[in-house]
This record gives sequence, C-alpha cells and structure tokens, in this order.
Amino acid sequence: MAVFMDSLTPKFYIALTATSSFISALIMILEWIYFQKYGVSFIEQFSLNYISPWIGGGNDNNQQVPECKVWRNPLGLFRGAEYSRYFNCTKREPLTFYDMNLSAQDHQAFFICDADNGKPDYEIMQAAWRERVPAARVKAAHLALEKNSECVTALIMLAEEEAPTMLKVEKILRKALKLAEANYKKTQKSHHLDSKIEMQHRRDLNVLIYIKRRIAMCCRKLRKLKEAVKMFRDLSKEMPPIMNILNVHENLIEVLLETQSYADVQSVLAKYDDINLPKSAVICYTSALLKIRVIADKYNVGNTLKKGLSQAEEVALEAIHRAVEFNPHVPKYLLEMKSYIFPPEHILKRGDSEAVAYAFFHLAHWKRIKGALTVLNVTWEGAFNQIPYPLEKGYLFHPYPTCTELADRELLPTYHKVSVFPKKDLPFFIHFTAGLSSFSALLALLIYLHPQFTGNLVYIVGMWIIVPVNYCLDRLETMLPNNVMDILSNI
Repeated sequence: MAVFMDSLTPKFYIALTATSSFISALIMILEWIYFQKYGVSFIEQFSLNYISPWIGGGNDNNQQVPECKVWRNPLGLFRGAEYSRYFNCTKREPLTFYDMNLSAQDHQAFFICDADNGKPDYEIMQAAWRERVPAARVKAAHLALEKNSECVTALIMLAEEEAPTMLKVEKILRKALKLAEANYKKTQKSHHLDSKIEMQHRRDLNVLIYIKRRIAMCCRKLRKLKEAVKMFRDLSKEMPPIMNILNVHENLIEVLLETQSYADVQSVLAKYDDINLPKSAVICYTSALLKIRVIADKYNVGNTLKKGLSQAEEVALEAIHRAVEFNPHVPKYLLEMKSYIFPPEHILKRGDSEAVAYAFFHLAHWKRIKGALTVLNVTWEGAFNQIPYPLEKGYLFHPYPTCTELADRELLPTYHKVSVFPKKDLPFFIHFTAGLSSFSALLALLIYLHPQFTGNLVYIVGMWIIVPVNYCLDRLETMLPNNVMDILSNI
C-alpha cells in the first residue's frame, strides 16, 4: 500500500478531485431542479421513504401532507369565449388537466342523475362531460341536440365551450333558460310521488340555478350591471345544496364594487363576514378596501409617524393585517410586483390560485379608489410581524396550511411561478453539495498549479486532525483498565 501511494502522481489527484467536483455539482443541479419543481429535497425524500425503514426509522410521510379542499372559482371564465381565445393568442394552455378534471366531476354532479338512463340525448351527454378533448365534447353536444333539440345540458356545453363571444354565450343560455324553467315546472308538480322524479327534479333545479348564474355573469361582462345585480341578489336567496358550492355572494360583491355601490357592498359583507362562516380573499380584502377608502385620500406616512394613528387608520390597518394573514399572496398581485395569469376554474382558499383569481377581477376596484394601493403598499408587510413563526398557530385565523403549494402547482399552469408562503430555505443537501463541489474544484486547481505546496498543506491539515485524536485516545487508554475489553465481553 505504501509503494502504491508513493507511485501516485499529482495528475491522479487532479483527476480525482475534478471528478468529485463534477459529480457533486451535478447532484447540486439536479437537487435544485427538483426543489424548484416540487418544493422539497429529493435526497431527503428518498432517505425518508426508502432508507429510513431499512434501518428501523419510522415512516410518517403519509401523514405529512394533509389534503387541501379546492373550491369552484365563483368568477370562473367561459372556455370558448375566453380561455380558447387566450390560447389562440398565446399558444399557452390556461387550464391544467387536474383543474379541468375537477370541473368534469362538478358537471357530472350537477347535470347527471340515474333517472336519465335510457334517454339517448342524456346518455350522450353523460359521456360528453367525461370527454377530455374539447372538440369531442362539442361534437357530442351537437349529436345530443340532434337526438333531442330541447336537451338543456347540451346547450350549456355549447355555451361554455363553443360560443366564441359573450353575446353568443348569452343567446344560447337564454334559450337554455326557457327550456330549463319548463323542465323544472314539470317535475315540481309530481316530484314527491316517485324517487326517480325526485332525483330528476333536483337535477333540473341545479341546471336552472347554474344557467341563471352564468347568464348573470354574461350580463356583468356585457356591462348590464343592474340586471346582473338583480339576478345575483335573487340567486343569493336560493337555499339548495348547490348554492354552497357556487358562492354567488362573491359575484354580487364584485358587481356592486363595479357599480361603486359601497354601502350595498358593506351590507353584503355584514351578512357573510361572520365568525362562523368560511372566509375568502374576496371577503377579507373587500372589507379592507372599504376601510382603506375612508382614509386613502388623507393618509400620509410622515404625519402618521409624527402624530400616531387615528382611529380610522387603526381600523384600516387591522383589516389589512387580517386580509394578509388570511392570504399573504394577494398584495404582490395587487401592487403588480408579480404578474398574474388567467384564473383557474378551481381555487384553493389561502393559496396562490385564490390570489390570482382575486387580483384578476378586483385590481380595477382597488385602482378606482385613489390612494388605496398606496396605503396597502406601505402597510401590508407589517402583517408578517404579527403572524407566529413557525406557523404552528395563527393570530386571527387557523394556522396557515402547509399543503397549499402542492395543490396550487396542480391547479396553475407550469409557466406560472407559484407563490410560496412562508418562503422555504434551500435544503441542506443543496448547501452541502455546493460546498463540496467548490472545495474539491479548488483543491484540484491547487494541485494542478502547486502540487508540492498543496501536498504539504494537506499533510499539515491532516496532522492537525490526527494529533488531537491520537492524544485523546492515549489519555483514554491511560484512564481505562487494561482488561476493559474482557470486562465488557463478560457483561
């Protein structure tokens, strides 16, 4: 071994350290790519999932990521008139397969019932809602209309996915509304007599409410604001289970903000901003906007520092902090520090998807109130000082969920950089491989330039490490009895 070590030349050590540097740099790059895509370390995940069970470690990975509930976006766009036009202009898919699959499940729950078995048009539509390809869905809807020219769900699909303009969408939905009202009245008279008719009646009610809501959204987009407000108010009075999914009150708030009816917005918030009801970015940030509106034109940071906060400013500041704690991603979109995209059809409350959807529709309302964005800009970051860290508990809400990033990555397209809160530190193995790569590359360079000096340096450093260890071992040997191994073996 001694002869072999003496025969090695500096070229061998250069090759060894250069190879080590290259491999560690490659591992660091792959770790970085994996971390950017999934937000976790690949080496840590691999160790926890596969290596730890072999050496007796517990595998709690199945309990680390809780399930996050996604909600249907109350302000969702129309695929044909809006999403398809966006794709034709940018060649970017605005919706993910996961998002569209959730919509397909919603449509099946809204528009399909067992009482439709044996009806050719509805059986075609049952398959159409599950179809992945948009052209195939539209083709199936036309086929269903050939079987039955009064197939309401086929008209809904054509309005959602084929109609190229909002005027065309409204025209198709108005036609579908007349047919849906007639179907609902038919089953309303006898729904209590038969279980199948009862199921059909519930389905007809879902269809009727869905169409009314989408027509109201058409009116909002076509600037028929009074009609939209009336329709959303009427829908808010409905009580069937589907209303818990649609969250029509958020549509009503947005339209009232567009009409600048701030007193009416406040009355709606008073009804839905209740401690026992689930919150949303629309409720929290609209509440903050109304309180900012009172102080926006007079707010001055310099005067505040000198004289302190007035009562109205304290109320506004508390509302901003409340909103930021609920969803910390929204301010960067409102302040245009980060660009947003077309909102998905489903959102995750308190997540980046909800922030994108909120800013997409509400940024104009913030800009309309002079000074509102300025107040938000100088106050929103202060909210993070009140949020406990690590996020084991909340200040005004439940602890911020840890599963939002994974769910948002499924809901939002890949070209959008998902906002993450709290900002994650780089994993240990990225730092470790970066240091190893840099050290080995530097060592290879020193060996190449100054082989004799580097060899002596390595020898000195090695001696610095070995001498204290040998000293400790010698002291330990003098303190322990000579037959310590025999004693331990007997024990």
